[in-house]
Amino acid sequence: MTRRDLYRLGSRVLGGAIKLAVAVPALAFLVSPLRKKVAGQGGASDSGGSMETLTSLSQLKVGVPRSFPVIRDRNDAWVTYPSEPVGSVWLIRQPEGAKPEVIAYSAECPHLGCAINLTTDAREFLCPCHTSAFDFEGKPKNQVPPRPMDRLDVELTAETDPKVRVRFQKFRTLAEEKIPLA
Repeated sequence: MTRRDLYRLGSRVLGGAIKLAVAVPALAFLVSPLRKKVAGQGGASDSGGSMETLTSLSQLKVGVPRSFPVIRDRNDAWVTYPSEPVGSVWLIRQPEGAKPEVIAYSAECPHLGCAINLTTDAREFLCPCHTSAFDFEGKPKNQVPPRPMDRLDVELTAETDPKVRVRFQKFRTLAEEKIPLA
């Protein structure tokens, strides 16, 4: 082996080592979301599978809607975001003896997804974007929204002052049926 062949071989080995030093971490970075999903750590954490504790039953007045933000940690493929509002929910406590005791509606308009608020006289819900209006049973009061307000699952804990837990979900807008988003 000549000195020239030795340099040539050394250059190839050094070049291969540099390529591996760059390729292995890059490949691990690209594959890491797949490993997290397999381990149950990744994916869309705000897909609506878990119940959120929003308040206690004693904090709600009968027949008076009250809005609560839903705050969650979010994860996408590579980034974990700190706790931030992902939506809000309207809760209405029902009169004594009524079932269910609390009704929850998504505060996202089924028309185009704008935030639903109360009117100034607090007698109905109103979406300010395109004037969709709803009564306190979630029924539309005009032809703008394609369906009633999206009702959410509610659960009360078994305590003396039960906690109100809601399964927060988002639904497809502009659809006549309530279609959950993944």
